Amino acid sequence: MTTRDVVFPPGRHALYERNRYSPAVRSDGLLFVSGQVGSRDDGSPEPDLRKQVALAFENLNAVLKAAGCTFDDVVDVTVFIVDPAEKFETIWEVVPTYWGEAPFPNITCVGVTWLYGFDFEIKVIAKVPADADC
Repeated sequence: MTTRDVVFPPGRHALYERNRYSPAVRSDGLLFVSGQVGSRDDGSPEPDLRKQVALAFENLNAVLKAAGCTFDDVVDVTVFIVDPAEKFETIWEVVPTYWGEAPFPNITCVGVTWLYGFDFEIKVIAKVPADADC
């Protein structure tokens, strides 16, 4: 059996252990990052939508950093939004702060009915830089 090359950011280990998943797995030069949400240190959802989205990106960036990546290395994005017709515009007011400059990664937006108490989740695939300290 192949051993997974798992990446853990500092902290938040209890969240991953409790829910039985890895924050990210490296494979063949790619980093597959699990969906990141705007959870506070205790794992609860940040109630303010803008702050929740910003915190989801901060949590994502912590995972990317632990793997030697940045958002500039992201090639594929999937976002999940509860009630996108109502929340998309508010969410997209925050996104440009973290998105960087063109060329942008591709994206798939999925409307969902439930995200474990959250309104926004982002998962990505990134190309691990050749010079990353892995």
